[in-house]
Amino acid sequence: MLMTAGDHAMEAARIVRDVFAEMLSLDVSPTGDVPATAGPEGILSAAVYFAGPWRGGAILECPASQAEDFARRLLPKGIELNRDDVRDSLGEIVNMIGGNFKAVLPDGAAISMPSVVEGSDYTLRVCGGRIVTSLTMRCEAGTFRLLIVETGER
Repeated sequence: MLMTAGDHAMEAARIVRDVFAEMLSLDVSPTGDVPATAGPEGILSAAVYFAGPWRGGAILECPASQAEDFARRLLPKGIELNRDDVRDSLGEIVNMIGGNFKAVLPDGAAISMPSVVEGSDYTLRVCGGRIVTSLTMRCEAGTFRLLIVETGER
């Protein structure tokens, strides 16, 4: 069964709520389609890509300071975080979201390892893709966005 854009949005919102509650002990709720805003430290975008009968990706975007907060919640208390810890933590969060999303895709869908882009002036584009879901969520740590992108390839 093919999912509609509305199905993608509903499933993505449910998955994000579940992953953030379980992994980070954060309650999240949708806020509308407002992109993450960069602070002076920039934005991080973490992505996983899907191949097989459904092709596309899941991209999680947030300010770098928020990604650091997520890492502090995810990693053991008392460790001194470095930039790799922050990037790896955001990659793990999008990997969990993508893995759960993969479960609602057609059988045979495969997921990539996560990748993370960091900076203040960049564009992350899935070639040949179109955004089917843009979901902005808010939690006590701030506002972040999840994009679900589908490619035209089958």
